[in-house]
Amino acid sequence: MSLLRSLRLCLDARTGGLPAGSLLLQLLQPWHTIHAGSWLSSSASRKDLLMKLRQKTGYSFVNCKKALETCGRDLKQAEIWLHKQAQKEGWSKASKLHGRKTKEGLIGLLQEGNTTVLVEVNCETDFVSRNLKFQQLVQQVALGTMLHCQSLKDQLATYSKGFLNSSELSGLPAGPDREGSLKDHLALAIGKLGENMILKRAAWVKVPSGFYVGSYVHGAMHSPSLHNLVLGKYGALVICETSEQKANLEDLGRRLGQHVVGMAPLSVGSLDDEPGGEAETKMLSQPYLLDPSITLGQYVQPHGVSVVDFVRFECGEVEEATEAE
Repeated sequence: MSLLRSLRLCLDARTGGLPAGSLLLQLLQPWHTIHAGSWLSSSASRKDLLMKLRQKTGYSFVNCKKALETCGRDLKQAEIWLHKQAQKEGWSKASKLHGRKTKEGLIGLLQEGNTTVLVEVNCETDFVSRNLKFQQLVQQVALGTMLHCQSLKDQLATYSKGFLNSSELSGLPAGPDREGSLKDHLALAIGKLGENMILKRAAWVKVPSGFYVGSYVHGAMHSPSLHNLVLGKYGALVICETSEQKANLEDLGRRLGQHVVGMAPLSVGSLDDEPGGEAETKMLSQPYLLDPSITLGQYVQPHGVSVVDFVRFECGEVEEATEAE
């Protein structure tokens, strides 16, 4: 038997009948062309993961690549690792920046159902207050405050109002879809934006049927991702009592909020207060902001509502929230 025939028989036995010529061609191919397909596929997969992680977290390509290498290309674990590293860097940066003045920032107003919250978050410069990442922090603080308020189980016969100082606000959970506290998210924002920031304060109001919360934010801009969150430099909530549902309450509430922001009253007062003197700080006896020829009380009375309370925030003010007596 010829040598060539012997080789063919041997190869047929080993390959289950695969044509010897086909196998010989495969054996003659360089190893790198055999493995090129899987190598390219693996490379494309790594690039896809890197892009996904970058788009989801906003961190640099270098950090995202390191996260994927550290976590064995597990996307979820890489995201957690990135947040932990950013938090460490944020706390480190926060300690270095501590003490620097934070007179800029934003007021955030969020309304859901019968609950309204007002929050203030401060930073060093107006430039950072216009940054999307800072606005997302204000949004997270407003959501955390709203969830806290909604978790309070109370039977409302009348309206309820509460305030949170910086320490209380910082300790609130960030929310059901976010890990950690609001203080942790503050550290992340400081690490990303490089300015000192504080979660200054929050106020919340809950009302039963028969009450209405008017609201106004000066210089208002809406959150890019939360339609019912309004951001600005001044904010006011005005609590009104009404015996029946009225169609124009939203417009009335906005005008009352404008008055509180512009005239900065210290208390509600009463319709019997005479204008002038100490009454100048009482809301109902003040000249109405949009028509100084009448008092605010004279403007409100024909609408069939009673103003019972208000809250006013001014971004960067030293005083705590103005609370009506």
